[in-house]
Amino acid sequence: MDNRNHTWAIILGVFIFLGLAALGQFLGGSLIRFKEYERTVSVKGLAEREYPADIVIWPIRFTEADNELAPLYDRLAASTEMIRLFLRDHGVPDTEITVSPPAITDKSAQQYGPAARPEFRYSAVRTVTVYSDNVDRVRETINELAELGKQEIVFTGDDYQNATEYIFTGLNEVKPLMIEEATTKAREVAEKFARDSRSSLGKIKKASQGQFTIEPRDRNNPHIKRVRVVSTVEYYLVD
Repeated sequence: MDNRNHTWAIILGVFIFLGLAALGQFLGGSLIRFKEYERTVSVKGLAEREYPADIVIWPIRFTEADNELAPLYDRLAASTEMIRLFLRDHGVPDTEITVSPPAITDKSAQQYGPAARPEFRYSAVRTVTVYSDNVDRVRETINELAELGKQEIVFTGDDYQNATEYIFTGLNEVKPLMIEEATTKAREVAEKFARDSRSSLGKIKKASQGQFTIEPRDRNNPHIKRVRVVSTVEYYLVD
């Protein structure tokens, strides 16, 4: 009886040993395969294109001065009408023109202590804005603005807040092609890395699309926009 139990114990021990060995081999193989799949490469792909702006916003800011308010408003109205006529003569319709209320400054109310008396008590600033999708026409008109200067209209400096603005609104139309281009370039870089490392390129582990940026091509050509996007893609490497 004792011998029979001893024999069964040996057989059971052998089966347990073989089972544990098989399990260890299976787990070891799985671990190796898991480690292999953790070999990755992360690459970036850039897509960059240039497009003409399709909207222009042109603020025409001018000033008038007088010692009386009534004549000051008359001067503002006359200068505004001259600007309107100038724009119409250059093909800018009234639907693309807006006129802001004037900002009036009473210089006598701003005197603190002894100071030289200003030549004019009141000064006014008004902005006539052109909002148009005919960028080329407006750019040509901007170059002719000196015509109004000869009519004694005083324009303010072209500061940041009153600079001409050019806008590109076609981003949604070009997005798909640019994303495809950026992703293709990222894959080309990854494939070269895989060849250099004597590996093969596997599936994508993760990918992220960077933000699109729209900037002027340069300071002298703000009407030409440079559109850029960078895609980041991480691939598995396979031996």
